[in-house]
Amino acid sequence: MPAGGEGAHILIIESPYYQAICAELAAGAIAELEAAGATYERIVVPGALEIPQALAQAVKAGLIGSDDANARFDGCVVLGCVIRGETSHYDIVCNNANHWLMHVAVANAVPLGNAILTVDTEAQALERARGGRKGKGADAVRACLAVVAIDRAFADEEVP
Repeated sequence: MPAGGEGAHILIIESPYYQAICAELAAGAIAELEAAGATYERIVVPGALEIPQALAQAVKAGLIGSDDANARFDGCVVLGCVIRGETSHYDIVCNNANHWLMHVAVANAVPLGNAILTVDTEAQALERARGGRKGKGADAVRACLAVVAIDRAFADEEVP
C-alpha cells in the first residue's frame, strides 16, 4: 500500500460561516492534498457545530471509519472558524464542536485533521488560514495523512 497520502481519498467537511477564512483554509488543504497525491470530496455544513454531525453521518453511512472495509474515504479534514464574541456562545461552540469531532473520530478510528480555527479576531483567523501549504488547512491535511499512514501500516501489520 502507498505510504503517506498517495492514493488516499479524503473527505473535507467545511463550514464557510466566515467565507474568506474558509476559502483560505480550503486552498491550503487542497494544495497539500494534491501535492501528496491524494484525492478529495468536499461537503459544506452551516457552522462548526454541524461538522461533527456530518462526520457521524458519514460513519453511519459506511463511507468512512474502520468498521467498513468498503469505506469510500480514508480520512477526514475539517475546516472552519469560530471567532470570540461578546457572549459565552464562543465557548459552547468551540468546546462542543471539538469534543464531539474527536469523539466520533476516536470511536470510529477515523484519521482526522482539524482546522477549525478558534480565535479572538478575524485578523488572527486570516493570519492562520493564509499561506497555502504553510497555513492551517494544509497542516490539518498533513495531520490526517500521517494518521492514514499509521492506519495503513497497522493494516499491513507493520509498526510505523
